[in-house]
Amino acid sequence: MTADLLRMRGITKTFPGVKALQDVHLSVRRGEIHAVCGENGAGKSTLMKVLSGVYPHGSYEGEISFGGEPCEFATVRDSERRGIVIIHQELALCPRLSVAENIFLGNERAKSGLVDWNRTNHEAGELLRRVGLRVNPVTPVADLGVGKQQLVEIAKALSKEVRLLILDEPTAALNDDDSAHLLDLLRGLREEGVTSVIISHKLNEIAAIADSLTILRDGRTIETLDLRSGHVGEDRIISGMVGRDLEHRFPPHEPDLGEEVLRIEDWTVHSPAQRGRAVVRGANLSLRRGEIVGLAGLMGAGRTELAMSVFGRSYGTDISGRLVKDGREIDVRSVGDAIRHGLAYATEDRKRYGLNLVEDIKRNVSAAGLGKLARRGWVNEHEEHRVASEFRRSMNIKAPGVLSVTGELSGGNQQKVVLAKWIFTDPDVLILDEPTRGIDVGAKYEIYSIINSLADAGKAVLVISSELPELLGLCDRIYALSAGRITGELTRAEATQERLMHYMTQEQG
Repeated sequence: MTADLLRMRGITKTFPGVKALQDVHLSVRRGEIHAVCGENGAGKSTLMKVLSGVYPHGSYEGEISFGGEPCEFATVRDSERRGIVIIHQELALCPRLSVAENIFLGNERAKSGLVDWNRTNHEAGELLRRVGLRVNPVTPVADLGVGKQQLVEIAKALSKEVRLLILDEPTAALNDDDSAHLLDLLRGLREEGVTSVIISHKLNEIAAIADSLTILRDGRTIETLDLRSGHVGEDRIISGMVGRDLEHRFPPHEPDLGEEVLRIEDWTVHSPAQRGRAVVRGANLSLRRGEIVGLAGLMGAGRTELAMSVFGRSYGTDISGRLVKDGREIDVRSVGDAIRHGLAYATEDRKRYGLNLVEDIKRNVSAAGLGKLARRGWVNEHEEHRVASEFRRSMNIKAPGVLSVTGELSGGNQQKVVLAKWIFTDPDVLILDEPTRGIDVGAKYEIYSIINSLADAGKAVLVISSELPELLGLCDRIYALSAGRITGELTRAEATQERLMHYMTQEQG
């Protein structure tokens, strides 16, 4: 049997008023890919920060051994010297610096006190080839997409002679192609002897790549499973994560459909970056009160572009077509117009566009509906606090209070704050773009329940999702989008993954 490269025993980490980890055990075999799973708040990221020296020795209880030797890391540099490198979900790259400069930042290739740029760029090029990234080393990181930036982070780790690579939600922000490339890279590194620990909510990816899996729940180790046997399915993993069997991943729901509330007719949107290129072409779709409608499509199909253009022309140029609400055409030329007409849009990128992460829950909840709280230009802070507190209670936002900083919440609770912000505007139509991206199965169930309750209250909900099982389990009707065109429409009874994929890959509607 392969010897353990890493052993963590009895790890306990306490923050004021919260025991984040309690007697956690983790063993990782040399040369394996080891997954760590758990709901948001289970302690996964905290455990990895303990391991990597982000939380220094002395700030936690327990023991760590690496390569058979005890470790007491005081800083991240200490762990990196031993070959332990962590890549956080929020990438730590300097956008204005070149790829090569980022790779060797803090580990410069210098001679006589001066950076040797020839050596820097040459070695960076070798590392980029190793991770399969074909870019010039002098390219600014800001010019790269998120998937390529992730590969730069891995190249940076390889420059430090990594022995244990820790990746926290590495594919959360990647499209399918970039995710597949990253997983292939991890398999290649495994063949080279690099051990990896991967934190992920994507159970299908874990099943495809991991050799072993440790489940955390409420800051404790629940169990470690051997995935190489092929006998551990997603339901088994979910049961360990949430502490109960999930016979149904989606809460039961019987729709009560009302009149048509919104119709989008012959909607065409052009790209602001590529003059003359239509990203949405002649789209037609409708939503009824009490209905949950899905929008399926491959990456680049135009789903988000359609949603944002409808929501006050937040995206696009040369937009044409009609919006008909409650039987009357409406003119929506700004976000303010959209809100006044009862439209709401929860973005797919909640951290960049959906929330002010340095503000508290109260201010985020009230942000889109301040007019409801203001009189003569002054916001009633007592009413603002009351409203936010009611949403925290009704939506089960796990935080000490509404004055908690939003950026410190888990992904699932941040998403609830986004939903609360838009529900407070009392919209008739909510457009939810990837509403469960990057959150765990337990939090997903809660989000689904909220969506169902919105439909039960007579709202029309349009859900955009890259996960076909999510659309099939949640929606009453699903439109498929391909190359900017609506190519198909299926009822819940008609929809299957195969039929949706057929429409999603068609060029003509």
